[in-house]
Amino acid sequence: MSAFDDRQKSFEKKFERDQDLQFKVNARKNKLLGLWAAGIMGKGDAEAYAKEVVLADFEKPGDDDVIQKLVQDFAAAGKPTDEQAIRKQAQRLMAEAKTQLMAETK
Repeated sequence: MSAFDDRQKSFEKKFERDQDLQFKVNARKNKLLGLWAAGIMGKGDAEAYAKEVVLADFEKPGDDDVIQKLVQDFAAAGKPTDEQAIRKQAQRLMAEAKTQLMAETK
């Protein structure tokens, strides 16, 4: 195998690890977002609700499906919350999710 082939395989493995990490960070962020929302809405089983939020992310690419679910759920719970506030919280929780996962992988 040439040095070029070794380098190419190395880049492919790094890309794969980076994609896997990004997926995990996004899922953790959505879980934290679900736990945050469950607390505000007074949901009894916050973990189950957080799982629903994580699963909602598989409907469409991006965060719009999760944000839409939360907006609708907040409204149904009598706690209307605007999309911008949810996106801002999601941004804060993204940093927390990265921190948590990096601590777990060490």
